[in-house]
Amino acid sequence: MKKKGTISQLRHERDEDLMRAFQEELAGRPHILLPEVLEAVVTSPAKRFWVTSERASIVIYSMMAGDKLQGMLPLKRKMFREIYRRVMKLKKNYPQLSISILTEQVVGERAPEFYITPQSAKVIISRIRKRRRAHNHHIRR
Repeated sequence: MKKKGTISQLRHERDEDLMRAFQEELAGRPHILLPEVLEAVVTSPAKRFWVTSERASIVIYSMMAGDKLQGMLPLKRKMFREIYRRVMKLKKNYPQLSISILTEQVVGERAPEFYITPQSAKVIISRIRKRRRAHNHHIRR
């Protein structure tokens, strides 16, 4: 069963992290070419892996059983392979810890990228900016 509060909180945190990366990328550029900015944003480091530890554990157990994740979107597959690599590395050092505990540790670590497409980032950023504009307009009234 999914915990709605956890997922919506995670989405909110991901959105804030994405906006941070977007604003940092904009600040460092004299000329703004949106496709280049979005590409740089999605490939910049993220605060954590933006997946629940429960979902990641399910996928990691599946990978341990031989699943190659062929039916998964390429960026998600890339993300889970990185999580798997880190979990297996930790398992060598901490064999007494469960895969679930190790996975929870790994998903909270800094991720090398956001694992979303520039187009997805554009949609998310547009939604956030629209929500912020509406909120600011409401406050000024």
